[in-house]
Amino acid sequence: MSEAKTPLWDGPTRLFHWSLAALILASWLTAGKSMEWHKLCGYAVLGLIVFRLWWGVAGGSTARFASFLKGPKTTLAYVSSLGSRAPGETAGHNPLGAWSVTLMLLLIALQAGLGLFATDIDGIESGPLSDKVDFDTGRLFSQWHELAFRVLQGLIGLHLAAIAFYAVWKRENLVGPMITGARRFGAAVTPLKKAPLWSLAVGIVLGAAFAYAVAKGFRIKL
Repeated sequence: MSEAKTPLWDGPTRLFHWSLAALILASWLTAGKSMEWHKLCGYAVLGLIVFRLWWGVAGGSTARFASFLKGPKTTLAYVSSLGSRAPGETAGHNPLGAWSVTLMLLLIALQAGLGLFATDIDGIESGPLSDKVDFDTGRLFSQWHELAFRVLQGLIGLHLAAIAFYAVWKRENLVGPMITGARRFGAAVTPLKKAPLWSLAVGIVLGAAFAYAVAKGFRIKL
C-alpha cells in the first residue's frame, strides 16, 4: 500500500455529492409540511443534476462518464470479483458502482421532474408546470412523484449497504475519499486530472439558470 494519497475526486464532484444528499434529505423532511421549501429543494436538485451532466462531460477526469461507464462484459467481470477481499484499485467509480450512480441520477431527475407537473388536491401547492396538464393528469404525476421517491429510497438503501459491504468485506473506505478527495492505492493509478476553471463556471451557470427557469415555470421575461 502506497503511503502517499493519490488525488481522486475534485472539489466540485464532492460538493455536488454532499449537496445532493442534503437536498434529498431536506426534500423528504419538508414534503407535505413545508411545501415552499420542498419545492425550492426540488429546483436546486434539478439544477445540481444539470451541473452534474455537464461535469460528466467537461469536469475532472474521474467525474467524466466516459471514464467510468463500462460495458456489460467489464461490469460482469467486476461483479464476479466481489468475493475477493482485496480492495479495489480503480481510480474512480468501479464498473458496478458507476451504473448504480448513473441509475440514481436518472431516477432523481425523473422524480424531481414529475414533481414539476404534480397537482395537489386543492391545487394550492402544485408544481410550477402543473398548468400544462389537466387536473387528473397532474394528480397522476403526483402519485408517480411519490412512487419514484419510494424507489429512490430503496436505491439509497442499497447505496448505503454497498458502502458498508466495501468497508467490512473489502476493507475499502468509500466515504473518506469523497470528503478528502484523495485515497491510498496499492498500485500506481492515474491520478485525477482537474478541469479548467472556465468549465466549472459554465457548469455553475447552466445549473443555476436551469433551476431558476424551472422555478419560474419557464416563463421568463427578458
